[in-house]
Amino acid sequence: MTLLLVGFVGGILAGISPCVLPVLPVVLMGSAASSSGDGAAPADNNAGRLRAVLIVAGMTVSFALITLFGTLLLAALHLPSSLLRWLGLGALVFVGLAMIFPPLEQFLERLFARIPQRQVTAQGSGALGGFILGLALGAVFVPCAGPVLAAIAVAGATGTIGTETVLLTVAFAAGVSIPLLIVALAGNKLADRVRGLQRRQRVVRGVAGALVIALAIALTFDVTGAIQRRIPDYTRAISDPLQSHVNVPVAAGNGTLRTCQEAAFNGRDDGLADCGRAPEFTGIAQWQNSPPMRMADLRGKVVLVDFWAYSCINCQRSLPHVQAWWKRYEPFGLRVVGVHTPEYAFEHNAANVASGAARLGLTFPVAIDNDYRTWKAYQNVAWPADYLVDATGVIRHVSLGEGRYDRKEGYLRALLTAANPGAKLPAATDLPDHTPTDRQRTPETFLGVEKQQSYGGTGPYTAGTRTYSDAAGAAPNTYRLDGAWTLTTDGIAAGPGARITLAYRASDVYLNVGGTGTVTVTEAGTTRTIAVSGAPNIRTVANHQVSEAATMTIALSPGLTAYSFTFG
Repeated sequence: MTLLLVGFVGGILAGISPCVLPVLPVVLMGSAASSSGDGAAPADNNAGRLRAVLIVAGMTVSFALITLFGTLLLAALHLPSSLLRWLGLGALVFVGLAMIFPPLEQFLERLFARIPQRQVTAQGSGALGGFILGLALGAVFVPCAGPVLAAIAVAGATGTIGTETVLLTVAFAAGVSIPLLIVALAGNKLADRVRGLQRRQRVVRGVAGALVIALAIALTFDVTGAIQRRIPDYTRAISDPLQSHVNVPVAAGNGTLRTCQEAAFNGRDDGLADCGRAPEFTGIAQWQNSPPMRMADLRGKVVLVDFWAYSCINCQRSLPHVQAWWKRYEPFGLRVVGVHTPEYAFEHNAANVASGAARLGLTFPVAIDNDYRTWKAYQNVAWPADYLVDATGVIRHVSLGEGRYDRKEGYLRALLTAANPGAKLPAATDLPDHTPTDRQRTPETFLGVEKQQSYGGTGPYTAGTRTYSDAAGAAPNTYRLDGAWTLTTDGIAAGPGARITLAYRASDVYLNVGGTGTVTVTEAGTTRTIAVSGAPNIRTVANHQVSEAATMTIALSPGLTAYSFTFG
């Protein structure tokens, strides 16, 4: 009963989580779109309600089955792991077109059932079409609900599907259907109450079809993911306590790395899971602090593989913890390998990496991964990223980004104890956690023409040398340029009178800048000058007690090149 209750609550949280938001307009308008055409009598309200129910039923059924059995089915048939998602996206486009063009909808419904001609016209109930829409939505619906969904996905991916997992899945599907059904019935009620919608159902169906196609396009290019990542997960405070009730045991050696990475990307902590065999270090151009190493030679040791870049502020805040673990646990069987994969062109320089590592006090082995070959072997997506490997060579935990260092150290200690049962480990480290907590702070802002997204000025932002005249205040989370600048792929080089006006929200602001010269920062009537020399690295240009909205002007002397702003 506890497992059923936890699954049900987890499902409700999934149905109201940020990751369900892009699907809601489609559910709403799809339920509002009955099959009566313009000028015809409104469709029977019972049929409209049935359509709403079948949309949600189709969505939850296909989502639950694909989550639980999809990975196993594709593996058994030796098909790509992304096949079901692409089929779902294709089905969404087809269903959207069918809602816009009645003859196509008639053909689609005939594919699914033997229904007399008079019941499958564009003026019919459309209930079966609602179920088909739900099936397509379920194939691409990926909520970020935390431990309950993670337990189901891991069990499905590893083939450890038992009675408890099935019960959890059923309870989860029942829970997630409730908020979705409320939205669907609201759409039907809206169409029933608004007289204009009753008379213009052909238009409503066309709009609903266009929304379905738009959702498919947004999912294809991860527009929905970008939106979701900017919305704080307001369900996390409730979902995290469920973790202790939904741990599903997995057999070593059967996991998938992608499953663990997706959980980490969505902020879920699944504990010590099975994420598959650790890939070998590949294409390493040079090793620092160590002779060349192979993962195969580290059997019997617990290994922490840390992906980092020396001018990444997020890495610079996390690396002191990695160094402390290396120093404390190396005598007890821990090996740390810092895989340095460059984010900028100047980070390919091994001397710059060595200098950056020395400034951070890093003494563990560093692998120079300039060609991204080890990065690709791990299918990595972020700096910093940690892969914790047990003594048998299986990745047991993946973390992306900063924070939760006490949990990571706890997992590390557990694997060390398992590898050396008689060892008595020293006390855990106790370094402060400087991970920013303001979810509304300005995101990382790249200045090179290839990655910039936050330029708010009036002049063109393309590669080349030009003079800007744009000293006005910037809009929130944007920047403007003034003076002479040379724009390149990675950064912007200062000329005479070069200035940046930046509007931001944060407690700390860091500028990644290189060359020889000075950076002059003016904010709230105060001016200070920062000397710059040597390889590009981050400099602190603002430091406040609390996160707040502010605007600053930064003047760069000619010869300096700025690459990005990061915020804490």
